[in-house]
Amino acid sequence: MVRDANGRGLTYAPPSVHAPLGTDDAGRDIWTQLVFGARISLTVGFLAGFIAMFVGSLFGILAGYFGGRVDNLLMRTTDILLVIPDLALMLVLVATLRQMDLHISPLTVLVVVIGLLYWTSTARLIRSQVLTIKERQFVARARAIGAGHVHIIRKHILPQIMPLIVANTVLVLSTAILVESGLAFLGLGDPTQPSWGTMLNFAFDRSAVTNGAWWFYLPPGLAIVWVTLGCILLGNVLEEMLNPRLTTHHLEGEKNMVAIQKQVKS
Repeated sequence: MVRDANGRGLTYAPPSVHAPLGTDDAGRDIWTQLVFGARISLTVGFLAGFIAMFVGSLFGILAGYFGGRVDNLLMRTTDILLVIPDLALMLVLVATLRQMDLHISPLTVLVVVIGLLYWTSTARLIRSQVLTIKERQFVARARAIGAGHVHIIRKHILPQIMPLIVANTVLVLSTAILVESGLAFLGLGDPTQPSWGTMLNFAFDRSAVTNGAWWFYLPPGLAIVWVTLGCILLGNVLEEMLNPRLTTHHLEGEKNMVAIQKQVKS
């Protein structure tokens, strides 16, 4: 607790009294909580994002490459998860797992739930790409010389879709961080290890808005916005850099256009 010269706790002290971000209702430093909460929010977001990316990429590769019953089973599972509201399902799962007394950390529960519910869009994206790649000539030649499924996926398909996986991973990370903050704001985080969402939950529960303590809720809110926006912008840049098809087309370019115009005239 931060105290003044007389030993009294500085509750709701503004930044002008206690730099740089003031104190909360219990006299604790907001800046310290913000820095410590970044570790929790980013850890949960990154772990959940990587789990979602791994599961989505695995299901997408298997569904796109093997097709048939495997494709139908995995894509129908994906469709079922897509039509179920994410927030409602996460609230039920997190609350149920907590009441089961499995001696699992609340942060671990959040990582697992977020990671296992946000892979569906990735699976569909990877599947569509694999469906195109597996019909190319170099894959057909690999099959002709007797290459197995594992060899073809590892040596020929995976390198082709890896740029897409990397770019999409950053976008999934932003979603995971935002979802973790939302669940923590609803009170489903770990109160002993406050994240940015938990800070917002404390601020609203303790009437920071009513007391005009903007320094209590505004810094974690801005941190969530800027980190999420940064991940989205980075993901878009990586996607444009690693996937040239987004910025170029085989009909673009002066020479190609001149050739097309000559063909049309002739």
